[in-house]
Amino acid sequence: MAKYAGVSEATVSRVLNGKPGISDATRTAVLTALDVLGYERPTKLRGERARLVGLVLPELQNPIFPAFAEVVAGALSKRGFTPVLCTRTADGVSEADYVEMLLDQHVSGIIFCGGLYHQAAAEHEHYHRLHDRGLPAVLVNAAIDDLGFPRVSVDDGHAVDQAFNHLSSLGHKRIGLILGPADHAPSNRKLAAFKAAAEESGTVSEDDVERVIFSMEGGRAGATRLIKHGVTGIICASDVQALGAIRAARRLGREVPDDVSVVGFDDSLFMNCTDPPLTTVRQPIQAMGQAAVTLLVSQVAGTLVPTEEMLFEPELVVRGSTGALQEAARATTAA
Repeated sequence: MAKYAGVSEATVSRVLNGKPGISDATRTAVLTALDVLGYERPTKLRGERARLVGLVLPELQNPIFPAFAEVVAGALSKRGFTPVLCTRTADGVSEADYVEMLLDQHVSGIIFCGGLYHQAAAEHEHYHRLHDRGLPAVLVNAAIDDLGFPRVSVDDGHAVDQAFNHLSSLGHKRIGLILGPADHAPSNRKLAAFKAAAEESGTVSEDDVERVIFSMEGGRAGATRLIKHGVTGIICASDVQALGAIRAARRLGREVPDDVSVVGFDDSLFMNCTDPPLTTVRQPIQAMGQAAVTLLVSQVAGTLVPTEEMLFEPELVVRGSTGALQEAARATTAA
């Protein structure tokens, strides 16, 4: 622990025993090392929160989450906090488990990205516990109502509007939508915008919607059904789903974008390197991550912050996976 904190063992001993003559910076470094390495704090020090901040993510396979973690970790470090990355796992380490661990470590606060607050049917008791204890927390991207925490979100409705208008301008009349589960709040916001756009256009069916899991396989399954129903333009709720949709089109003998155009969501790493490069709607993760950290640090300092949702505008990034509807595709759709 002394090596981790960059101090001598004698200094560690003085801090743990509450001896005088230790600077605040050295004391903070030792206590942070204690928390990071999983040691119990002495009883007299347990009431003090460490300058640790939990960053809870649902996974690391989707490139958007590591990218967000990088932004948040950098912003926290500049403010003197140490991020503690917590990623849910398939073998039983749940979000609630991580919250318990972080509380035991006396963290200063928690930033959640893509958590169970997205899903109406999920367990939310750990959020209520955090709120009741007054621990600072921030939720990133659309949450169910009434959790009481500050929220930083991308404008899902505007993202769909941009994608829909782009595909319509290319001549696509049958536009489909691939979303996440039925109780997923960001997906439901996208669906509401899609229905409004479909009604306004008068040519798109609200029924051309598929609910799948957030994976390449889910995107492939949903796109297969949509393409077989005559859809030529597909909007996906994630880039990973979009890559699955491109694979589905090819398996059905369609060319992307000549026969089927695909739009993703996130603009995660390497989407400009796919074949074809993916047209997608970019989340402004730099601005959102900075805002989340600012809201959290303000709470830690005792400042009241608004719990109203902060919406950030996404940006359509046009690449090679979308194009004008070709005559062959028009004929197939008409048939």
